Amino acid sequence: MSETNLKSLNELSSLCKRRGFLFQSSEIYGGVGGCWDYGPLGIELKKNVQNSWWKSMTYRQDVVGIDASILMNPTVWKASGHVDGFTDPMIDCKECKARFRADQIDANKPCQNCGAEGQFTEPREFNLMFKTQMGPVEDSSSTIYLRPETAQGIFVNFQNVQSTMRQKLPFGIAQIGKAFRNEITPGNFIFRLREFEQMEMQFFVKPGTQKEAYDKWKEIRYNWHINNGMRAENLRWHPHGENDLAHYADMAEDIEYNFPHGWGEMEGIHSRTDFDLSKHQEFSGKSQLYVDQADGNKKYVPYVVETSVGSDRCMLALMCDAYRKENEGDKENERVVMKFHPRIAPIKVAVLPLMKKGGLQEEAQKVLENIQLNYRCDFDVAGSIGKRYRRQDEIGTPLCVTVDYDTLEDQTVTVRDRDSMKQERVAIDQLDRYIRDHLGF
Repeated sequence: MSETNLKSLNELSSLCKRRGFLFQSSEIYGGVGGCWDYGPLGIELKKNVQNSWWKSMTYRQDVVGIDASILMNPTVWKASGHVDGFTDPMIDCKECKARFRADQIDANKPCQNCGAEGQFTEPREFNLMFKTQMGPVEDSSSTIYLRPETAQGIFVNFQNVQSTMRQKLPFGIAQIGKAFRNEITPGNFIFRLREFEQMEMQFFVKPGTQKEAYDKWKEIRYNWHINNGMRAENLRWHPHGENDLAHYADMAEDIEYNFPHGWGEMEGIHSRTDFDLSKHQEFSGKSQLYVDQADGNKKYVPYVVETSVGSDRCMLALMCDAYRKENEGDKENERVVMKFHPRIAPIKVAVLPLMKKGGLQEEAQKVLENIQLNYRCDFDVAGSIGKRYRRQDEIGTPLCVTVDYDTLEDQTVTVRDRDSMKQERVAIDQLDRYIRDHLGF
């Protein structure tokens, strides 16, 4: 059986629209750039990815979670450097008014949008934060920002969490939440968005011990992607050189995925030193010192090791990695299958009555009721059984349970495996255990 991987993001976006994973935001009005809506299957996949991350990060003694507000005191972003430094250089075409990032275009060549030559403006700095107003009067005193990252919500709550949860260093604070960036050039499907979701953890350590924590979390985070079914050959580490490091970092590496459009960052592991807590201490006037009782009550501002993964970008990588086309060109045997790890598959089990008549649909409904409390299930009666199998393959359902006329006689069902397409007869009263064993739950 021949098998090919995903060739382009257009191929994937077509499947996502057709099967209810993702839709263009405000599509009936022509859409809005850099924004996508998660459909019924997309939100299941996304929640499964986020739940997997949350469990791996917080079901341990040294990490706790929070959910900070999107809207924060604007001084937060002054302290963090976002107001003054969170910018991209941009240039505009004077002819067609198209806007480009200056570092991604050759201003000596014709405009790639309209073909005009020598019509670009000088580069200007463009702040990526979205502004809005709080309160009824629009003036400079009411300006507030949609957060461009979730990390600062963790930093400003460091003392609250440390004292209320009685945490001792080293410990971490995790968060999943929305962030917003006014990207000049969003694109590559959901790779670069203006509204996106981050899964971040800030791990607070004693100064001088950050390398140990950094190496530990590098291993943990890489293994999480592998355990979710990602193929190792599609992952690589990209270290930041001295000239590439952010001003607040002393070490940084990215986990990159080999997308159809090339290698791209999926997750960053950064040693942020004490920059953030020190800046918030300076701007707020509130102490961010930690009293280390294990070291003679020594006081210091903790260092931070950050793990930051984009939920949407991680989901894109998982969909790219799962996509297979088997027996391409063979009309009778060709199939598209999303080989998701069962843990993240949006639908775990599909229940399929062989026919609508003869009492099979009613019997299948009973089977569904017995298992859907434990697994996210689908119930499909439309079309031939072969077409229904193909639909479930295309959305990545690991198991299909078919109720046929033998079921009425002996209370057994046919269970089909997505990857091997092998089928087994299983007694209905053993079905829950079979599913659990097969899916590894």
